[in-house]
Amino acid sequence: MSSKDKDIEKIVYGPVPSRRLGISLGVDVIPYKTCSYDCIYCQLGRTTNQTIQRRSFVPIDQVIEEIREAIDQNSDIDYITFSGSGEPTLNRDLGEMIRRIKSFAQIPVAVLTNGSLLWDQKVREDLSWADLVVPSVDAVSKEIFNKVNRPEEKLRIEKILEGIKVFCQDFKAKIYLEMMLVKGINDSEEEIKRINRFVQELNVDKIQLNTVIRPPGEYTVRPLDEKKLLEIKSIFDPKLVVELILDFDRATNRAYQRDLEEAIIGLLRRRPTRKEEMAKALGVHTNEIVKYLQALEKSKKIKRVKIEKESESYFVIA
Repeated sequence: MSSKDKDIEKIVYGPVPSRRLGISLGVDVIPYKTCSYDCIYCQLGRTTNQTIQRRSFVPIDQVIEEIREAIDQNSDIDYITFSGSGEPTLNRDLGEMIRRIKSFAQIPVAVLTNGSLLWDQKVREDLSWADLVVPSVDAVSKEIFNKVNRPEEKLRIEKILEGIKVFCQDFKAKIYLEMMLVKGINDSEEEIKRINRFVQELNVDKIQLNTVIRPPGEYTVRPLDEKKLLEIKSIFDPKLVVELILDFDRATNRAYQRDLEEAIIGLLRRRPTRKEEMAKALGVHTNEIVKYLQALEKSKKIKRVKIEKESESYFVIA
């Protein structure tokens, strides 16, 4: 089935600007908000299907066809990136998809994962085909881990950290370890020192410090400013490569579409709208929408409002 014949629940989306990977072709092989975590900072909102059971969610042939079409239409893709609406390692066909992509494409394949399933040998084998894996470690102490990541009930921080250690020992390509920092939650000096001790045992290419940039699922979640991020960076062992993830420069980015920005503004002029409603109305992936909402909020063209008894924010013209 051609991607042109699909409903708007697209598998492949973009290319989109990525603060970490440049111009990224997104591949979303997980149903919306199917994840092993329910992170307080998630830009897509609360997890509606929390699970650690791996399944086949989408036809492999369809994924490959959509990727081929996207590559034919775009010559400046930096990465083909498995991420999207949930935890990509929950798709048990992930390894087969990556192998097939690499049989025809020269573009490196990245997988953004929360790292929660790396204790599973089959997951590690699937990821072994990738060129870059970006696992997350937002906390190493149990209390803070449970507060920021809100894991599936059978997941334990000790098992997750051990899985990350094993993966980092065995994986032959690049590993970037990401930390998503939330003000007043996992940004204390004590927790950062604990994380520093943990990452010193790992074989990773770099550590990327991130904070809440795009509109988070929990309205009370707040980002760290650059000064605080630099303070946290200084806590890490100087032998480690630690970098801050800064905003993608949309002014020089071919993937940023002014017509989509205008369509969002036009939609909001008619009525307050949630990001999922915008994605459906405009026929694009939710992950694309949130990148534009970030830019429009930053430029103060739109703002978020919290409606009583609603779990999600609505967006309105500022």
